[in-house]
Amino acid sequence: MKLSINRWLLPVLLLVGGAARTQTPKKNDVNGTALLHRAHQALTDVMVHDIFSPPVASRVYAYTHMAAYECLAHFSPSLKNLQGQVMDYPRIQFPDTARIDPVIAALYAFQLTGKQLIFSEKVFTDSLDHLKTIAGSGLKKGKSLSASLAAGKLVADSILAWSGRDHYKETRKMRRYSYKKDPGAWLPTPPGYMAAVEPNWRMIRPLTMDSASQFRPAPATVFSKEKGSAFYQLAEEVYTISKQLTKEQREIALFWDCNPFFLNTQGHLNYATKKISPGGHWMQIAGLVSRMKGADLFTTSKAYTATAMVIFEGFISCWEEKYHSQLIRPETYINAYMDESWRPLLQTPPFPEHSSGHSVVSAAASVVLTKVFGDQVAFTDDTEVPFGLPSRQFRSFEEASKEAAISRLYGGIHYRPAIDNGYKEGVEVAGWMLGRVNLGW
Repeated sequence: MKLSINRWLLPVLLLVGGAARTQTPKKNDVNGTALLHRAHQALTDVMVHDIFSPPVASRVYAYTHMAAYECLAHFSPSLKNLQGQVMDYPRIQFPDTARIDPVIAALYAFQLTGKQLIFSEKVFTDSLDHLKTIAGSGLKKGKSLSASLAAGKLVADSILAWSGRDHYKETRKMRRYSYKKDPGAWLPTPPGYMAAVEPNWRMIRPLTMDSASQFRPAPATVFSKEKGSAFYQLAEEVYTISKQLTKEQREIALFWDCNPFFLNTQGHLNYATKKISPGGHWMQIAGLVSRMKGADLFTTSKAYTATAMVIFEGFISCWEEKYHSQLIRPETYINAYMDESWRPLLQTPPFPEHSSGHSVVSAAASVVLTKVFGDQVAFTDDTEVPFGLPSRQFRSFEEASKEAAISRLYGGIHYRPAIDNGYKEGVEVAGWMLGRVNLGW
């Protein structure tokens, strides 16, 4: 049975923010690396269209790329399969590797896994069918299309069965989030006052962590509405910075906004502008640096898979803390105790404040990508170009991750401790995963 994925649902007119970047490969383009990039972009385009919350998007990326990676790991001495390295991971053995084309098997596993985790199945299937046809046109002598597809299906079936035991389905049936009435507790924010997103994500089975709370960050600053208190000063910093943003700070905040569902309000009309998720942004970075480096198919798959895995882990850790501390957002606090008409530059997302999801997953992804490609890798990030924003240049993954983290202060949606503590949390999550998973570093 197809899994039901949680979306942010409102009676709105949906507009896609930016054109899709998937290009149609030429028929003679049977390069496996290029086809994997195309497959990833097709998945991303569909997820932007289908509006997945950041945690759910991370789950889709992780399982789909792990399926493709598992196929490829059987055919490369440079890759290590995930058996015995990931929680409850299935043991998968191909019956006849000699006749299997790894590219076709990987694309088919990617397709079968991905389509069960999204809504727009037909669009995604049509894209991947086209890619499989291109891959099949270059089938080498001695390789069997049917054997390759059977191998891909074997992996996809195994990954989907395994993913079905991660408690995701159970969280779909749980009661809606009950708001606390305690002083300093999180409440929904304007303009949509949307319901809490994934309050039970802590229940999702981690890939390598012992528990969702293993890397719970330092506690948030104790709430106080008293002027001059430590908490008041944190809110005052957000408020003051928002009033004197430089051009550069504004551009940074907008570049890293990555709000999958930005609600526009015009009178009685509400409509959404859809963009890539924060995890999706880092998955794009993994892909663009792979292309920039001329990485082969196996290294490219390793980069995508390792990044997807650590982002998935990062969201589990971060969301556990969010609904543990349930801290009030700057917008709510400032409106109540400083300036009732104030609005942040960015739209406050519908979940508690501490810790910062951008900080956690950006730090985690940067650590993993540094492991794959090395330190001081300069790159131009054009992820947001399809959404109307210019590209930005970075000297390293770490520099990009720190900019992504501080962007949340500039955007007016996080206090500084959520950023600092979240960044440390992400580094710890990544370090733990790298100490337990070897993809062939």
